[in-house]
Amino acid sequence: MAVAGLVLGILSLIGGSIPGANAFPMWLFGIVGIVLSAIARKKEPSGIATAGLVLSIIGTVLSFIFFLACAVCAAGVASSLGSYF
Repeated sequence: MAVAGLVLGILSLIGGSIPGANAFPMWLFGIVGIVLSAIARKKEPSGIATAGLVLSIIGTVLSFIFFLACAVCAAGVASSLGSYF
């Protein structure tokens, strides 16, 4: 479980830092990575489980921030284009 949490944390961190369509699925990877890493840390504390937990948390937060930034940018563009038509 620790390795799966680490892999999902890495995917969440890398994919979540790419603004656009990839941000939303990376939330799910990050949340699942947090759950798997937390379970692995309770069963047998290891560095891999801790790294997976940290990377999953950071990846989830970053993907959420980038998703909000893209949504705000899209709303701003849509509102500015509405004045031209």
